[in-house]
Amino acid sequence: MQLRDALDDYKRSSGDSTLFPGERRTLTGRFSGGDGRLVHIDEGVIRDFGYPLSGLTGLERSRFGLSLGDEKFWFDDASSTQTYYEATGLVETVHETPIGEVTELDLTIGNAHLTHFETVAEHAEIIAYVSLAPDGRHSRLGQLHHEDVIEVYHETEHDFLGSSTGFAGIRGQIPASFDDLISEEPTEYPRPPHDGRYAEDRLSGDLVCWLPLDNGTTTLITLLTDWEETDREDALDRMETFRTEYSDREAFEEAAAATASLDDTDDLPLADSVSADVRVLSLLTGTTGLRMAGPDFDPYYRHSGGYGYTWFRDDAEISLFVLESDQHLGLGLDDWHARSARAYCETQREDGSWPHRVWPHNGALAPGWANARLEAGDGVDYQADQTGSVIAFLASYYAAGIDDADLEARVVDTLDDAVDSLDETLLDDGRPMVCQNAWEDSIGRFTHTTATFLEAYSALAATDLPMADHALDQAHRVYHAIDDLWLSDRGLYALREHGAGGLDRRADSATLGLIGAHLTYDQVATVDDDRLDKLDSHVHTMIEALWHEPADSEIAGLFRYEGDGWRQGEQAHEKIWTVSTGWGANAAAQLAALLADNDDDRAVDAAAKARELLELVLPGGELCEDTSYLPEQYFDTGEPDSATPLGWPHALRLATVSLMDERGMLYAAHKVVADD
Repeated sequence: MQLRDALDDYKRSSGDSTLFPGERRTLTGRFSGGDGRLVHIDEGVIRDFGYPLSGLTGLERSRFGLSLGDEKFWFDDASSTQTYYEATGLVETVHETPIGEVTELDLTIGNAHLTHFETVAEHAEIIAYVSLAPDGRHSRLGQLHHEDVIEVYHETEHDFLGSSTGFAGIRGQIPASFDDLISEEPTEYPRPPHDGRYAEDRLSGDLVCWLPLDNGTTTLITLLTDWEETDREDALDRMETFRTEYSDREAFEEAAAATASLDDTDDLPLADSVSADVRVLSLLTGTTGLRMAGPDFDPYYRHSGGYGYTWFRDDAEISLFVLESDQHLGLGLDDWHARSARAYCETQREDGSWPHRVWPHNGALAPGWANARLEAGDGVDYQADQTGSVIAFLASYYAAGIDDADLEARVVDTLDDAVDSLDETLLDDGRPMVCQNAWEDSIGRFTHTTATFLEAYSALAATDLPMADHALDQAHRVYHAIDDLWLSDRGLYALREHGAGGLDRRADSATLGLIGAHLTYDQVATVDDDRLDKLDSHVHTMIEALWHEPADSEIAGLFRYEGDGWRQGEQAHEKIWTVSTGWGANAAAQLAALLADNDDDRAVDAAAKARELLELVLPGGELCEDTSYLPEQYFDTGEPDSATPLGWPHALRLATVSLMDERGMLYAAHKVVADD
């Protein structure tokens, strides 16, 4: 996103109570992606969001419409409907225009994106305005004009633009002028023709193209390349292949089916939900196997710290959720698990820990604020839960059996170093050191961090590794120390211990991580009756404390924690989060499983609570958009906000559906099944 676009949105959005000015939102529209490229398709507009996944910038803005002689009709002025084609990543958008429907198909194949148009209109052309920004630049760009392909380049990144029917006309544009930027009015794109300056047509990434129709159809193609990996002739050959092979709907549907993450969804429980979650997680994954948290809607950090990075907490929890779901549902995602494991081995630091966040396309250290183990200081600006989460996944992946001997050896070596790091940050009282929390907004000794340590040690104790006995001893230490955080008068575990202030008594949805940790611990030891009582109380009390049902909208769900004011805007109450609501559903389902495994009849009530919360985030639920996406947050008005889709709640939804199906909890008439 260029500063010009941020300023333009600032002009359009200032004064809106549920929009933060200067952002590039994805609250509407759908994504198509593959092998690192991620393209957002809205009504008559497509944009690239895949830089974190591929290192390539591509399309900063675009606009499509019909050229009708001297008149133009832009599709973003039309009434449009949009769907995915079956369980694939093919996006179909139907635009209502003055001369009939125009169907737009969008599909991403590797680093190429294809936009196909079908219309019954005669004597019309498709007009396409595109702004390409190789290497993230909007100036110092050049063009090379090949026969039917335009190459836009800066230095490393070279982007190619072509059409299955060629170009009836094309002209360039220099970026918006300084007068445009300081004007009170937003800039209208495309801008009027230039004033005769020779540089405009060739020294710009902004192009206005007229695409002739062949039997009412044409396909626009963009291909992003790294000059060090793809030479010009190979790129032009690929463009020619796309030009000749993707000129009709059938070719798009066949390619979409061939590149879908799931081959068959017929036998899956809640198939629409499962396929949507797998699709979203695939979209957010780079070629390394690392995922970004969500599409980066705020690249200038105007109202957030950015989302286009890999956090090892989020990513490892997603990996574990996917692994467990695949084991039950048979999703065929073995390659996903191997890529994740390999990526964690490659990004581990020498001290056995993992850094705050990295770039998903290459694992390099990304901008962050919790890298205490990389710099001088007191060490508290470190998120120890991230190391715990990675260990839990790697231990579970090892226990499931790794076919690749070399990868297995790397995983074992990585776990050896990781356990040393975890031990180093576990204090004598059996709880983690002072560090940053999961929400990254405070310091203390957190219940959630403690939960990740319990799960990590317990997962290791369940393996046949030499370190298993040590891990079991450490798990026992953490298990007993957890009671130091119990608030008997509230019937829940505290948010944290914070210096001389003692226990922070606020309810925090992150503490729901205790339930999954105890479910893992229960496989290697015994969760006693007193702890079962406390966990049962904690889940139900936490859900009640964080439940919010605004009076002026139809939404309902859980907010993050008591006193959370982030991105609250003008409303007085904490915002509802899909992560927290999904976590509540998952924790209730895990509680039901834990209780059932211990012959406790309270499993029935926990399963009922899980169904109630899951319903909110399922497709058609109050917190799920029509796109099937889960935004991070909602205002009380019912308006979504922040990163959309966010990977973490989608993985929570997937894992919850899988666990509830495995344990017979999805439907009230079924009995909760204990683990064999």
